[in-house]
Amino acid sequence: MTEQPAARALVVGEALVDVVLRPGAGPAEHPGGSPANVAIGLGRLGRRVDLLTWLADDAHGDLVREHLAGSDVHVLAGDRGPERTPVARAHLDAEGAATYEFDLTWDLPTRWDEGDDAPAVVHTGSIATVIAPGGEAVARLLADRRDGSTITYDPNLRPALMGSPEDTLPVVERLVALADVVKVSDEDLAWLHPGVAPAEIARDWLGRGPALVVVTLGGEGALAITAGGDEVLVEAPRVEVADTVGAGDSFMGALVDGLWSADLLGADRREALHAIDRPTVERVLVRCAQVAAITVSRSGANPPTSAELGEA
Repeated sequence: MTEQPAARALVVGEALVDVVLRPGAGPAEHPGGSPANVAIGLGRLGRRVDLLTWLADDAHGDLVREHLAGSDVHVLAGDRGPERTPVARAHLDAEGAATYEFDLTWDLPTRWDEGDDAPAVVHTGSIATVIAPGGEAVARLLADRRDGSTITYDPNLRPALMGSPEDTLPVVERLVALADVVKVSDEDLAWLHPGVAPAEIARDWLGRGPALVVVTLGGEGALAITAGGDEVLVEAPRVEVADTVGAGDSFMGALVDGLWSADLLGADRREALHAIDRPTVERVLVRCAQVAAITVSRSGANPPTSAELGEA
């Protein structure tokens, strides 16, 4: 009997080069992009993962591809790409917090080399979901994939690129309605809905269709609310912070991985995901917080491997 390949994740979104600018130091170039970071996190946790992205055949594109391959991420080859690979400049303050400026375009190929097996999960978020013309193509892809896959979404907003909250909110809410799992930061929610409690927004989003909404609270941990009404709050481990680059993406990758390990991914598991119990949510979130803590303890978007977590 021919051995079947392991179930896979399909991550859709930007991969780019982060030029990190620290006070008193020269610029440093690192491959990045929120969806690409999520894909790397999954690859390092032992998952089979494909990335559908928008890279040029240039030096920056080669840097990104090499970095992704080093974490077992398969970049899907498409029939077209940009003239140059996207670049984001991350300005770090004295505490290591990042603000961004961007030089990029975003679209999807018309055709790509993906296999025939349906992914267990399709993940997207951030720039790829908002910037035209690719944002609309991503939304169509998610709608097309719902019958075969769990859909996960992290808005991971970049106000410098996305216009006003009023312009961005309809895009976010459309994707929330397509998603089974949403992870969002309290900072993103404060930008979209100033003065509104994160838990209130999460409950509203759950009413639009997801089974689970998780709000990350920076150094204070994370809050998850389920479609069944459970609210689970976990604390973040205390670590010395090098910087916060990629912390939310590492958390997102661990969230997908944890739900995968709990056998809650795949369109045929949608009902089970909606019935997720409190102990499972807590167990998954605690591990997500550990993964994010390791990431912030070292420079750049550098999520841990299973071995670093003490796992087989």
